[in-house]
Amino acid sequence: MSAPKINLFSFSGNTRILHLTWFAFFISFYVWFNHAPLLVSIRETFGLSDQEVKALLILNVALTIPARIIIGMLVDAFGPRRMYSSLLFVSSFLCFGFAFADSYERLALMRFLLGFVGAGFVIGIRMISEWFPAKQVGLAEGIYGGWGNFGSAAAALSLPTVALLFGGEMGWRYSIAATGVLALVYSVIFFFSVSDTPKGSTYFKPKKNGAMEVTSPGDFFLYLIMNIPLYAALAVLAWKLGPSNLKMLSANLTNGIYLLLIGIYVFQTIRIYQVNKHVFTKTVPEIDRYKFKQVAVLDLAYLVTFGSELAVVSMLPLFFKDTFALSQVAAGMLASGYAFMNLVARPSGGLMSDKFGRRRSLIFLLIGLSAGYLLMSQIDGAWPILLAVAVTMACSFFVQSGEGAVFAMVPLVKRRLTGQVAGMAGAYGNVGAVSFLTVLSFVSPQIFFLVIGLAAIVALAAVFLFLEEPAGQMAEVLPDGTVQMIDVT
Repeated sequence: MSAPKINLFSFSGNTRILHLTWFAFFISFYVWFNHAPLLVSIRETFGLSDQEVKALLILNVALTIPARIIIGMLVDAFGPRRMYSSLLFVSSFLCFGFAFADSYERLALMRFLLGFVGAGFVIGIRMISEWFPAKQVGLAEGIYGGWGNFGSAAAALSLPTVALLFGGEMGWRYSIAATGVLALVYSVIFFFSVSDTPKGSTYFKPKKNGAMEVTSPGDFFLYLIMNIPLYAALAVLAWKLGPSNLKMLSANLTNGIYLLLIGIYVFQTIRIYQVNKHVFTKTVPEIDRYKFKQVAVLDLAYLVTFGSELAVVSMLPLFFKDTFALSQVAAGMLASGYAFMNLVARPSGGLMSDKFGRRRSLIFLLIGLSAGYLLMSQIDGAWPILLAVAVTMACSFFVQSGEGAVFAMVPLVKRRLTGQVAGMAGAYGNVGAVSFLTVLSFVSPQIFFLVIGLAAIVALAAVFLFLEEPAGQMAEVLPDGTVQMIDVT
């Protein structure tokens, strides 16, 4: 029997939770990218160079890498209700700090700390997976992610106009501060309006905390390898801000950051071994097993889908303004077309995954994504503006549908680890963003789009060769020792 359809016009049961949760994610994205459409005003206020503007773009996505890993662990341990409310509450004050910064150094620090709000995505993935069955989870997660991601488009559409209404140099500051007020108010509303699971359901928690559980020696070493890019991306950021580039960090501080990252990686490796050392001495029971390669491939797929979205959303308003000599408001509105597709594209990717298979759908969407970015690499001032926008929106459809297809599968890897799997995949999205934005700081926008297209071809090959279609049922052990079987098809 097929699962009942999701009635989006309802505000009861699991649909109510879906609406409340996607709006929490919408606000987190609205806050996270409130700077992008106002960069021209920010640049003028502080007299920023192009490199300093690009540094802000990189800083905005840097902290989200470790934040998504940490939040993934915390949401599995403490539940999404408390974690989402806490994240929005804290982020509102960081937003105020950015809005009223009086120097570039403070502006950059607040932008870096605001990367924390990007971890909210992970929380909702766990929440939605608790409330919807496997046959609906792709569509539900797609609606959650897509409608929430639209927060960046909403920021591009609304915040320049809000800034104009306030007027003067303070206009952009009040506009950004207003997004912090929204986050603060909704943090309270969300806390008192949701629960972690439907009544009578069990909230599965990891057996051990501090690292993701793996189930074989091979998976243990693959886990260690897949952690390296998370630290490498942060090292690239430190290098970019260091004395050889933007000179925002001294040589001693930059080297200190490198040593700190190495130390944290070593510490995490020790913790991973402590949590998983039993896999070297005994066979993990079949009921507890899963294949970590599924996580690794989904990480790479999300690197090129969400990673490219984050990077492109950050630079597109300025790209359209400079390429077609547009006003800030007009450039922001046209660039919002890229993120606008989230409303239908990400749910479409989730629905496609539910209907036609997880692996097959992701392969098809990555092919479209690659072709889309190769076309975008050809956009220049000679193009008709409408054609450039049309190509951008077509590409974004495949990008965001691909995100929906990735997270249609994430909750089906291992139920009690959903937050951590989502956290790692989400962190890889930010690794992609940092990597692509770093590339952008050295090359033209056209080469930037080309690099993303080539990276997508690599991810496509990994999905084709290594990703396996979920089948049958997933077993979870209840606190009392009994086993519950969960359908994954």
